Amino acid sequence: MSDDRPPEESQADTADPANPTTPSPSPAPRRLPVLLALAAVVLGLDLLTKTLAVAHLTPGDPVPIIGDFARLSLVRNPGAAFSMATGMTWLLTLVAVAVVIGVIRIGRTMRSLWWAIGLGLVLGGALGNLVDRLFRAPGPLQGHVVDFVAIGWWPVFNVADSAIVCGAISLVVLTLFGFEPNGTRVGRGEQDSASEGSAT
Repeated sequence: MSDDRPPEESQADTADPANPTTPSPSPAPRRLPVLLALAAVVLGLDLLTKTLAVAHLTPGDPVPIIGDFARLSLVRNPGAAFSMATGMTWLLTLVAVAVVIGVIRIGRTMRSLWWAIGLGLVLGGALGNLVDRLFRAPGPLQGHVVDFVAIGWWPVFNVADSAIVCGAISLVVLTLFGFEPNGTRVGRGEQDSASEGSAT
């Protein structure tokens, strides 16, 4: 049996792995620092705006911004985002803790920039409301979240609520279009991962 092979194939088999003639694209970098940095920005902005709202707003005395459509109205919310599940404060606190842990675990190996942004918004918002539940009255695990933005008929909300909703919507869109947390895209494999890595 002849062992003759085309020169290109023989060279590919015997090439030095440390110095390949056509190196494979390097994977995109891990995005945990981006995720944590964005979460820290959201958390800081949420805490700052809540502190200002508590200091300058009075419950039941809304401040109009655009007539009656947009106004600042201080509300202490024992429930979830947009005043839902108001009788389950302790359970919502535990859910928030689970969300924080889950996001950080996913973020440790994540390579998609867009997933990092979406999860960073969710993590920052979850931490913002979690701080209220742990440290505000009436006590740990029972703390009421400070809401102060009222738009039209929409329930009063805060920066953390907005970040959670925007982050969740972005993650749904990414999933629908096949973008994976590892930087690849369903049906395209490593191509998108390599593109994202070269973009940075």
